[in-house]
Amino acid sequence: MTTAEPRRKRMPKEQRKAQMLDVAEQVFAERGYVAASMDEIAERVGVSKPMLYEYFGSKEGLLTGCVRRARAELLERTRRAITGADGPEEVLRRGLLAFFGFIADHRRSWSLLRQEAAVTVPAAVAEVEGIRRQQTDLIAAVFAGFDPGAAPVVAEAFAEVVVGAAERLALWCERRPEVGPALATDYVMDIVWHGVGRRLAP
Repeated sequence: MTTAEPRRKRMPKEQRKAQMLDVAEQVFAERGYVAASMDEIAERVGVSKPMLYEYFGSKEGLLTGCVRRARAELLERTRRAITGADGPEEVLRRGLLAFFGFIADHRRSWSLLRQEAAVTVPAAVAEVEGIRRQQTDLIAAVFAGFDPGAAPVVAEAFAEVVVGAAERLALWCERRPEVGPALATDYVMDIVWHGVGRRLAP
């Protein structure tokens, strides 16, 4: 009498896709993009390599998918954080805290994904730039709401300054792991709010 092998439990497509991205992000973080293999990623997920290609098309597509998911998560976290904030200073503080918290939650994998994308995968480079663009667009829109009389270029300039400062400080925090999201937020607020606040504070 033979015992049939247990059938692998079917998983909804979106859940399987998220699992693939989770594993891919981990493997890319451990090995780097070039050394990471689709075989290993498929094995860790528990699917065939053809299925991995069916979902993402290529290893480049898989890395791009990881960055795209991070982009969507950051936007959602930022929007959620600033909802209901009382005034522009609190909006800025909450938004910065959401950004630095996101980076802290993805510290190792985000650092490696960003670095790999910058030198290896053109499509992922565009996604990383898309992250900057979405954050500046969001901040500019919020700033414009608090200062309706300002020219659009003013709100855009403020947003670029905030995003640029936050990104550079996030890079510095990679070398200073003792600096957590709250302290990083304080550092940016101490510098940026003095200029922005004069224009936006009621």
